Amino acid sequence: MMNHEIILAGFGGQGILFAGKLLAYTGMIFDKAVSWLPSYGPEMRGGTCNCHIIINDSSVGSPYVVNPTEAVILNKPSFDKFENSILPGGTLFYDSSLCDNEHKRDDIKYVGIPATTMAYDMNASKLANMIITGKVLKETGMFNLEDVSVALSKLIPPKRAEMLEINTKAIEAGFNY
Repeated sequence: MMNHEIILAGFGGQGILFAGKLLAYTGMIFDKAVSWLPSYGPEMRGGTCNCHIIINDSSVGSPYVVNPTEAVILNKPSFDKFENSILPGGTLFYDSSLCDNEHKRDDIKYVGIPATTMAYDMNASKLANMIITGKVLKETGMFNLEDVSVALSKLIPPKRAEMLEINTKAIEAGFNY
């Protein structure tokens, strides 16, 4: 049975909302009950940003996630903010390029991936979000790469078709890390 309550968090401009939308949209097109609740500060770039995603086999009672089963963190302030909220047995995915935090808990799993470094190595500095999303997919088994590719092809508008290939490669890089 699928039940993922996820918080994605980082700075504005890191693609937090798009990564969350991709997960929620993938769930939606494959007949899951989903919610996607964005939250961001007043700044367009550089301010705080997070989104709450619920992907469930049955129904979604509230779109707000208090204690996530997974947290996907792209900066140190968000790591500090959300680490203690994760359910025991849950997973904290984090960008180890930007988060050098000590792991304070022994009842959750920590999965670090140098997403920002990998994105720069791919000459795609803005795709750390897709790299870490690929790692989330691999570790959770939430969706396979083909399902996410279908959703991605529907989310990226035809006028930005060149972005489909690079986003797909970034997701695959994270999945295969």
